[in-house]
Amino acid sequence: MVFIVADWLQQKTALLYNEAVPEIIVIIHNIRSTHNVGAIFRSCEGFGVSKIIISGYSPYPKLPNDSRLPHIYNKLTDQIHKSALGAEAMVPFEHQVIPDIKQLRSQGYSIVGLEQDERSVMLPDFKAPAKLALLLGEEVKGITDDLRDVCDYLIEIPMKGQKESFNVSVAAGIALYQLSVNS
Repeated sequence: MVFIVADWLQQKTALLYNEAVPEIIVIIHNIRSTHNVGAIFRSCEGFGVSKIIISGYSPYPKLPNDSRLPHIYNKLTDQIHKSALGAEAMVPFEHQVIPDIKQLRSQGYSIVGLEQDERSVMLPDFKAPAKLALLLGEEVKGITDDLRDVCDYLIEIPMKGQKESFNVSVAAGIALYQLSVNS
């Protein structure tokens, strides 16, 4: 039922803007905070993201046949749930040690890194491709150079205040909104 409603909302949003909403996968790489991971799950559910790939040392909820010790996956799942509020059970996700960029490309996804970089396009000026994988990096240092180098595009959120960046979960929500309406 949840997926039917999410699909319906995504279709209505596309009709409202008279354009197709891109198919989006979110890659959470090396994000330490369970609260940030949970908040990203919640934003992803709200914007109809088709899947989340959690990689590196990012914490992730319990998986079927989880190889981690029960007290570990239960603790992490409970902590993620505090900010995801059930979205962790609604959005399909998988864990990969390193994001499989080759596989995503073979499935037609463009890799879009959310990062401040001299090559970045400002988010409002970016035209989202039909299928994209939005790559989010570590809270303080951002996307590692090796992953930045394999991105097809880098996008950046314009900042007006004195701080240099938004919290990664807030930035994910801003980017997902803009990518959904400006495709």
